[in-house]
Amino acid sequence: MQLTALIKPETVLMSLDVQSKEECIQTMAETLAKAGFVTEPDTYVEAVVNREKTGSTGVGFGVAIPHGKSKGVAQPGVAFAKLAKPVDWKSLDGNPVSVVFLIAVPEENVGNEHLQILVAISRKLIHEDFRNELFEATSVEDVFRILETL
Repeated sequence: MQLTALIKPETVLMSLDVQSKEECIQTMAETLAKAGFVTEPDTYVEAVVNREKTGSTGVGFGVAIPHGKSKGVAQPGVAFAKLAKPVDWKSLDGNPVSVVFLIAVPEENVGNEHLQILVAISRKLIHEDFRNELFEATSVEDVFRILETL
């Protein structure tokens, strides 16, 4: 799974200034819409928020991977955000989140594409060096360079 095929420079947000996970999800979803991945941002956000109610997507280590399958998604896509300040995400480890990957997958995708994307990201996140590189990234180019190792 090559993550850089599912992300565009305009879906990488550096120093995103948000006050809550809901605001973060909404802002990132709008970015996915502007990039052509999402056709109905509100429908997609509803799917992500509903998924979030079943258990936090704050996976620990300061990272969250919210995701949703929705008819409001035209094609699989990923947005990345490095937050200006940490946000409470009710993470599994109790720590706030500073890095967010938002995954969008069309509802009609009967396969497990979103799971493949989650697994690809999660496998790298267990490595402290990878996480540190994401936390230290200062540009869109840095993020793409780091993600190309996925």
